[in-house]
Amino acid sequence: MTTAATPNTAVQQAFSNSARSTVAEAAASSGGVRRAVIGSDFDTFLKMLTVQMENQDPLNPTDSSEYAVQLATFSGVEQQVRTNELLATIVDRASGGLGEIAGWVGRQARVVAPVEVGVAGVTVAAEPVPFSDRATLTVRSATGQLVASEAFPPTGGEVHWTPPAGLSIPPGPLSFEVESFAADVSLGSELAAVYADIREVRLDRGTPSLVLAGGTVVPADSVTALRERPR
Repeated sequence: MTTAATPNTAVQQAFSNSARSTVAEAAASSGGVRRAVIGSDFDTFLKMLTVQMENQDPLNPTDSSEYAVQLATFSGVEQQVRTNELLATIVDRASGGLGEIAGWVGRQARVVAPVEVGVAGVTVAAEPVPFSDRATLTVRSATGQLVASEAFPPTGGEVHWTPPAGLSIPPGPLSFEVESFAADVSLGSELAAVYADIREVRLDRGTPSLVLAGGTVVPADSVTALRERPR
């Protein structure tokens, strides 16, 4: 014998069908469409829940826990869709951000940053102030200790700095600064760029970054030049 569904049961069945429809539509949609589906179905869910409460049997009211279960069911679907969307965004950023610079590992980047310097030295690049007649390259340790100071071409360009024989280099990265002069009057100084080996590329809070020799980490967009390592 077939039993006709009560209004309350009919509403529950309709909600169940709506929830399944939400999952299917959310899985097949993308981006803003997914959010629109969630918002639309949540409004529908509230209307159906209201109808269910209005049509319940006053002598046998629906247990409040059933409402909680229905709300939790819809909230679970909504949260799953949003989680999937977030994961897709992370994957897109990771593949796009790192994929473009993955080939930089093993090459040299020109950056303005402290770097570790070995006995082979490092290439330093700077542009002294225009009209200066001389310039000085100053090398300092991570603690600010003066390591070396020598002449730098006032016309600018790149020079290869090698630690002088017998010089004791403090542990840690070194920073390079060029000061410009005209008639022995200082025209100012600025940090010089250096070419450093790239050891690793990674994402730091969604931003592609490079790990240089010695452990210095710099944003990928701070690189002003890229070259193969000298043989």
